[in-house]
Amino acid sequence: MAEIRITLPDQSVRSYAAGTTALAVAEELSRGLAKKALAAKANGIVVDLTSPLMEDAALEILTFESDEGRATLRHSSAHVLAAAVKRLFPEAKLGIGPSIADGFYYDFDVPTPFSPEDVTRIEAEMARVIQEDQEFVREEISREEAIARFEARGEVYKVELIRDLPEDAVISLYHNGEFVDLCAGPHVTSTRAVKAFKLLSVAGAYWRGDERRPMLQRIYGTSFEKKSDLDEYLVRLEEAKKRDHRRLGRELEIFSLHEEGAGFPFYHPNGVIIRNELIKYWREQHRRRGYQEIQTPIILNEELWHRSGHWDHYRENMYFTQIDEDMHAVKPMNCPGAMLVFKQKLHSYRDLPVRYCELGLVHRHELSGVLHGLTRVRAFTQDDAHLFMLPEQIEDEIEGVIDLVEEFYALFGLNYHVELSTKPEKAMGSEEVWERATGALRKPLERRGVKYKINEGDGAFYGPKIDFHLRDSLGRSWQCATIQADFQMPERFDLNYIGPDGEKHRPVMVHRVIFGSLERFLAMLIEEYAGAFPTWLAPVQVKILPIADRHHDYARQLWGQFEAAGIRSELDTRNEKIGYKIREAQLQKIPYMLIVGDKEMEEGTASLRKRSEGDVGTVAIDQFQQEVLDEINNRRSR
Repeated sequence: MAEIRITLPDQSVRSYAAGTTALAVAEELSRGLAKKALAAKANGIVVDLTSPLMEDAALEILTFESDEGRATLRHSSAHVLAAAVKRLFPEAKLGIGPSIADGFYYDFDVPTPFSPEDVTRIEAEMARVIQEDQEFVREEISREEAIARFEARGEVYKVELIRDLPEDAVISLYHNGEFVDLCAGPHVTSTRAVKAFKLLSVAGAYWRGDERRPMLQRIYGTSFEKKSDLDEYLVRLEEAKKRDHRRLGRELEIFSLHEEGAGFPFYHPNGVIIRNELIKYWREQHRRRGYQEIQTPIILNEELWHRSGHWDHYRENMYFTQIDEDMHAVKPMNCPGAMLVFKQKLHSYRDLPVRYCELGLVHRHELSGVLHGLTRVRAFTQDDAHLFMLPEQIEDEIEGVIDLVEEFYALFGLNYHVELSTKPEKAMGSEEVWERATGALRKPLERRGVKYKINEGDGAFYGPKIDFHLRDSLGRSWQCATIQADFQMPERFDLNYIGPDGEKHRPVMVHRVIFGSLERFLAMLIEEYAGAFPTWLAPVQVKILPIADRHHDYARQLWGQFEAAGIRSELDTRNEKIGYKIREAQLQKIPYMLIVGDKEMEEGTASLRKRSEGDVGTVAIDQFQQEVLDEINNRRSR
């Protein structure tokens, strides 16, 4: 029998008979490793543990500690879910069931949406499927046979998927018990590997993300190697529910969402205060760094979007309207407007770099199924900037933007990781230009010692980008700041500057945002702080609570003093007990409460209660005012 050579992660090499499985290799290496093994990676391809190895391979045994191992377990969990649903609801038609970050889902076409009671029954049936220790068995068949089998089962969605596969695609099925599914795999060896799982929610999802197609029922779930890890995750989910920016935004009267404008947020007075404070800080920092603020129109002629390339690369995400005889587009991005401003006058090389910043309201068409609070909307404000520079200035300018991002995020105490996104499949420009642009982003990162990972093919259609992914208090990642190097747009808009030789030359352009969008950043801050904003951002910074009517005049005097000093304060003169007023102010997450009664009025003091500490005791008004102003003016965020 032929032998194959297996190279292990430690670079040791072992010989095995051709046809040996990865599971057999794992068992020889370590019984403990074999017990934890979920899949294997052979020559960079993730495969079933039971797949025969027929050629020399670099082999890695995958456990739950690896991304691929977790994905394999959770994909297999989705099959267990589908098997349970088909037992309980034989009429259900199968959609797709992938693993996702932190879990899995499966889509079903059923006559009636799943109820909470249905989900409980499905979860119990999944436990039975797991207990049956059903083996996952792979079968490869022809396209014709696959279509015939699924047509016989009435699985119209599976038939559609098969018909859409490339002609040379390998078509494989996976069986566990009586259940069979179209699937490329890999899977764990048996359903018993799904040891700790939980179904989390049910939502509607259009088939293949197309709102013109049927609405399916999507069941979300998660699974872990150990029950303790699952329990810890469920606790984090409960904490996330408490911090959900949609709920807190409504309760704290920050913003609201309405059916009359799905995806278009409404800001209430409290929300406008927070936005304005963020914008005030943004403007201060940009003025200090030599930016000039501009404002460009929301609606521009369609021709402009042909020139910019958005028509070819972004049309399906845009809104259009007719004005007089011409078609116009509602801008999805601010860059074409900034280029028109730059082009309005002739620039010398001595003028560069020119840094234009803009708080631009943009509109993008998002499918209704993906809209989510402020994190995915159809109208949002980008804190945009477009920098025009000499080619030799690009690395220094990008480094300056990185410095600005770091300063912003340090203010909020936010952690982040960095990704460098490269040329996508659908892109403008030559490979040579993309290499230059990518190098211009990579070098400043490396010069500053910034750790980053490559995100292949996720750049903008006109250039590569650096993305800053913020990590919040629950460990979730939010893509916010981005820096994009662009050699394409200056060419398409014929932008020029006059060089030292008196001739016209082409500038280089950098697009960048810091917050990303005010909407997403605000959503992240609401959840990061659980609605308890630092004093400088809090809509109401001090609430004054008189105990009885006779204390109202003194309380109004304090309110007037704080307002004159620039402290946002509120006076509660309702005919309610003081305990009720305190509890309500606490629920409103107000940083400072001042309670005033006879003693305080007589002494010219107040009894201070802090949101984070409770009762502090009596304070002198002027000293308290100065301490609060110091906290506000220094923008202390923790």
